[in-house]
Parts: sequence; structure tokens; C-alpha cells
Amino acid sequence: MKFRRLGNSGLIVSEVALGTMQFGQKMNMGGLDQKETNAMVKFALDRGINFIDTADVYSLGESETLLGNALKDIRKEIVLTTKVRLPMSDNINRSGATRVNIMRGIESSLRRLQTEYIDLYQIHGWDSNTPIEETLRTLDDLVRQGKVRYIGLSNYFAWQAATAVQIQIREHLEQYVTAQLHYSLVDRGIEHEWVPFCNYSHIGILVWSPLAGGFLSGKYSKGEEAPKGTRFAEAGQFVPFDKEKGYSIIDALKTVAEHHGVSPARVAIAWILKQPCISSVIIAARNEKHLGDNIDAVDLNLTEADLQELNDVSHPGYPYPTWMVLQLDVAEDPRPKALYSERYTDGGTWQDLRNTQWKG
Repeated sequence: MKFRRLGNSGLIVSEVALGTMQFGQKMNMGGLDQKETNAMVKFALDRGINFIDTADVYSLGESETLLGNALKDIRKEIVLTTKVRLPMSDNINRSGATRVNIMRGIESSLRRLQTEYIDLYQIHGWDSNTPIEETLRTLDDLVRQGKVRYIGLSNYFAWQAATAVQIQIREHLEQYVTAQLHYSLVDRGIEHEWVPFCNYSHIGILVWSPLAGGFLSGKYSKGEEAPKGTRFAEAGQFVPFDKEKGYSIIDALKTVAEHHGVSPARVAIAWILKQPCISSVIIAARNEKHLGDNIDAVDLNLTEADLQELNDVSHPGYPYPTWMVLQLDVAEDPRPKALYSERYTDGGTWQDLRNTQWKG
């Protein structure tokens, strides 16, 4: 296993984290029971993973309960993260990023996970009904109380995260160290706003659904429905993307995979690990074979030619103002180029940039 810093903290986590949405019966995401959960957790830890991600809403608390049972003798040996924000019942106040719900959520998660503290506590989405100051002060209180070590966010717009971070700095509150975001070869949208922001603020990205609900495993054929019982058939449609372009990406993945004698899934995860600002990639599986294959992505060394092939076929295009920023960088700025130009420009002209359409 290989390890990285958790965002701008000093905490060290494995390059891949174990996801737990498949633990429990109340979501159509895997349905693993206690015995299967125990086996999956043990397998992950034996392979060097020290980072496990869950959320209160996964199977409405069942995932946390199963995970707590599996970790009760080794809890302090791993980095544990959970989330709060999404509805846990029909009670209108058992949702959101309010002080009431966060305080209730942390106590419930601590109880289910059988632990005294959470290493990384994440807000599972922006709450437009609650003043952001209320959310941030509550999270700061949890850190001061010792119930939480670090805080993170998930599924925000970049401007929302930037607003929150500036308030944290101004008010001397505990700052977000991570952003859990969707990122994959079929959805590279975070590269236009999020990646530059994380590069600037030193926030680490935790990637969820790196295989786009199982699509990038390469098991599914164009024009055919995914077989019943597969992950993509059950839950893959949750992640929207251009399927036509997706199959072109699959073809490139298979080509690169054949060069290395590995699976397309392993290549897809290895590609993400080569991108900027990544702290860890969250992987999940319903059996040890698939989990082990995903874990092995940390040891796959993609060549520059491999990366170029994958980048070219999956390129999302340039939305405004990205194409303008790129052109100004290329044509006028004598200083070292910004992150965008380092990654995307190849001496193209103004017309080249303007004619490249956003396809995300």
C-alpha cells in the first residue's frame, strides 16, 4: 500500500479507502450482512488500507452499525470518516446542516460506530436553508469537544467551499481539510473549478465512484442492458454521464489494460491517482476479488503515453471562462503557467480553444 497526507492536515491515509455503501440491506447497493462486512473489512485492512469512509445515511445507519461491530477491537488503528446532512427520517429536523441536526448526528454516529471520536467528519452537501456560519461554528465546536479530529465537505460547488473556507479563516474556525467529490474518466467536471481551488487552498480531494457505478470496469457492452444483479444495473444509473462517449473511453481503457495485463477498472483508478490534489480514492466492492483488484491500482505505473491516450478520449472540453483563461495564459502571461495551461494546452490557437465545446 502507498500513503498520502489527508488534505492540508498531517494525517496519513492509504491511497485507496474502503467505501461502505454496500454494507446493509436498506439501500440497493450491495446488501452485505455482518459476516460479509467483517470479512470485507478484514480483507481491506490486511491489504494495507487504513482509511474507511461511511455515512449516517447509508442504509439509514445500518452501514455504520455493521462497520462499528467490525471495528470494535481495532478502531484506533484506522482512520474513520462519516458524514451528516441527508435525511435520516421523515422528521424535518433530522436533516440539514443545522446545529440541531449535526449535534444529533454526531452522537448517533458515535454510538453506532462504537467510538469516542470521528477522525474526519464531513458535511454531505450544502444546506441553503441554514446559515453557513451556523454549520461552521458547530463543526468547530465538535473539534474543540474532541468528538471530531478533522472536518471535510462533500458535493459542494467550488464557490460554496471557497465561501466557507474564507469564513473559517476570518473567524478563526477549524478549516475544511478535504472535499469528497465525484470524479472519473467519464466525468471530469471538477477539473474546471474544483481542482484549481483545491490546488490553491491545499484541500485534498476524496474521490467517490471512481468507476462510475461500475461502468468503467469494462464489463458492459454497447447496446446491451447490464445483467441483473450487477452493480451497474442496480445502482450505476445514479451517476449520469454520456454513455456514447463512455464506450469510447472503455475502448481506450481496455487497450491500456491489455498493455499492462490488468483490468480496465485498475487502470481507471490508477489514472485518478495521477491527477492533482487527490488524497485518496474511495473504492467499494461486494466481493474480495474485485476489491483486491481495485486495491492493486496503487501499484500500477501508467506511462505518459497511457495517460495521454486516456486524457484525449475523455477530455470534457472547455467551458467559459476556462477557454478564456487558457488563451490569456498561452498568449500574454510571461509568468509560469497556471494549473490549467500546464495540464491542457499544447500550443493551440485562440480559435482552437474557442471551438472546443464543453461536453460535461
